[in-house]
Amino acid sequence: MTSTPADANCEIPHALLRKPVRDIASGTEGTLMAVRVENTAAAPSYEDRWAEIAYIRPHGGGTELTTAVANIEAAR
Repeated sequence: MTSTPADANCEIPHALLRKPVRDIASGTEGTLMAVRVENTAAAPSYEDRWAEIAYIRPHGGGTELTTAVANIEAAR
């Protein structure tokens, strides 16, 4: 297993927080609500995989979408 990052499962700062963003993977646009460092391993018995995950609330509300931080860009 890999070591747990110091900021694991906590919100981390991002320049686009609370601003309009676009998820380039799905094309969804909305507001970036949070960025967290989370373990994305498929099951507890697998090796830990820590990643920065973005939470996007679609325009008009609804369920927040999650995607890798690398997949977000400022909405135009």
